Amino acid sequence: MMDSRICLAAVLLLFGLATVFAKSSPDQACESKNGTNCEECLKNVSCLWCITSKSCVTYPVKTILPPYALCPLKEARWGLCWMNFQTLIITLSVLGAILIIALMICLFCCCKCENFGSKRTEAKLQKQANKTRTKQEERKAEMNERHNDIRKKYGLSGQNPYSKFA
Repeated sequence: MMDSRICLAAVLLLFGLATVFAKSSPDQACESKNGTNCEECLKNVSCLWCITSKSCVTYPVKTILPPYALCPLKEARWGLCWMNFQTLIITLSVLGAILIIALMICLFCCCKCENFGSKRTEAKLQKQANKTRTKQEERKAEMNERHNDIRKKYGLSGQNPYSKFA
């Protein structure tokens, strides 16, 4: 239940941030809604409702966060009347940190698994090369043994009789 509210608040904030920079209609100024309630004020996404002064003011886009003189963060409402601005900021900060940590863990795991796979492949290739080298040495030893047997059979195993002329 609480997670769905947080997700809803995050989605509404993202939607709200996207629409804050859009042009709001000039005929609906936020200050003209001062005598109304929070719901009426927040129908326009460029408006901020302050509970202590019960006033509807234009959201200060240039400063990102509304200054304390305009309205304290605990009392400011934007997007949703039931969630104060301070809670919204903390919630989004925590969600952002969780996303960044999750991304870092994924990158670390992918890189580690990739290196692990490379080491595994490298070990497999090394094992195969050792096996091939061993087989080649065995074949070479067998071939030398056969040659020596042939030399013995035909009496060529001793010293070459023509070596003394060289």
